Amino acid sequence: MSNAPVVEIDLAEFWADPYPTLKRLRAEAPIAFVPQLGATLMTRRDTVFTQEKRIEVFSSDQPGGLMTVLMGQNMMRKDGAAHQAERKAIFPTVSPKTVRDTWRAQFRAFTGDILTELKPQGQADMLRDVATRISGEALKVITGLTQISWRDMDRVSQGMMDGIANYAGDEAIEARCHAATADIDRYIDERMPELAVAPDASLLSVQMQAGLDDAQIRANVKLAISGGQNEPRDVIAGLAWALLTHPEQLALVREGQVSWLAAFEEYARWIAPVAMSPRRVAQRAEVEGVSFEPEDRVFLMFSSANRDEEVFARPDVFDVTQDSGPSVAFGAGPHFCAGAWASRCLIAEVAMPMIFGALPGLRLAGEVPFGGWAFRGPLTMPVAWDV
Repeated sequence: MSNAPVVEIDLAEFWADPYPTLKRLRAEAPIAFVPQLGATLMTRRDTVFTQEKRIEVFSSDQPGGLMTVLMGQNMMRKDGAAHQAERKAIFPTVSPKTVRDTWRAQFRAFTGDILTELKPQGQADMLRDVATRISGEALKVITGLTQISWRDMDRVSQGMMDGIANYAGDEAIEARCHAATADIDRYIDERMPELAVAPDASLLSVQMQAGLDDAQIRANVKLAISGGQNEPRDVIAGLAWALLTHPEQLALVREGQVSWLAAFEEYARWIAPVAMSPRRVAQRAEVEGVSFEPEDRVFLMFSSANRDEEVFARPDVFDVTQDSGPSVAFGAGPHFCAGAWASRCLIAEVAMPMIFGALPGLRLAGEVPFGGWAFRGPLTMPVAWDV
């Protein structure tokens, strides 16, 4: 066990709003063991940025970790050559060229259909009715599981996300996660014969074409669903909320003084949808005076790193004009998010400009609560617009 200082936290408060606790940790114990999480947290940006790349010490290979146990060992839970081989295999699905030439037009088509359907209603829940649908439809085409509904995609994604964040060991949450993974296996079984005959650029298909084994294919599809649904969903809704509550910044974007991409990057810095990444200590090491022993569990706190007062000029403020370049919202090093290009296209090039363009007078119609410390986003977001 590491000799990091021990810091107790209130888990309920941490879930509701982790930022005050993380700010205290950065100031008083930037590397601290938190008993309630059973892990040592690294909270400063430069520490996270540097140590995430030391895969020989802070390994993603976690045989006993929740993601591996519940979803299979995907490429995110591998290091070195094994990780790179699978990353190379899936690249044809997520490359900038495929995003531009294949996915962008489909993103625009279904986003347009969704907004056309909703527009006469004059009101909706931005999270449930808009962001969840857009994210789910995008994930259907990217994964190749086109036969299911966006509701099913969101359901199985949330089941897995809850499962891999279930550090308290809630048996009901674990059961829902197992049900979700079983459904995904069934969806994959349904699509494999079709894609064997008519291959395409989807994740399921390119892995089949690359000759990955069945376990690799299934684990990586589950990985894509677990992160590829909730992250775009939460950023689409969250960024819409941030802009509606900061009208002067929305004006800068509408007037073209700041790009939609810059607004997206700043929001992902400010409220990182994936707030942490777990690591297993593979060999003894010392970092900033703290000793780590093999099999210690470490959490790299992206959400804290992105609000580091020593790096960002206005860390606790949503400001589309500030430099978000040092953000680690997509990770760093060999495990940089493979879906980053698709995410930027879906959100910054398609969803945000189309939502604000299609729904005149878009405004909040109620309170917007947020929740989560491992994954964070709005829980509901009632909106209205002019009809």
